[in-house]
Amino acid sequence: MKDTIGHPHYHPAKISCACGAVHETFSTKGDHGIDICAACHPFYTGKQKLMDTAGRIDRFNKRYAKTAAATTPTPETK
Repeated sequence: MKDTIGHPHYHPAKISCACGAVHETFSTKGDHGIDICAACHPFYTGKQKLMDTAGRIDRFNKRYAKTAAATTPTPETK
């Protein structure tokens, strides 16, 4: 890199999560904290729960269970 251009300073930094995990990396900001990381995020830990808002999943299953049963051939019609 050229010294005359004015590149930002890139220093080692420690990123600390609210769960207590500390990740060491490089940053132009320096040390800072975050709310959630890969160690505590529900998607990555497998603790994610599916939220059924107003029974939408049940309504979907009821609606399409009828059409799936109607389109599947029965052994008598073969």
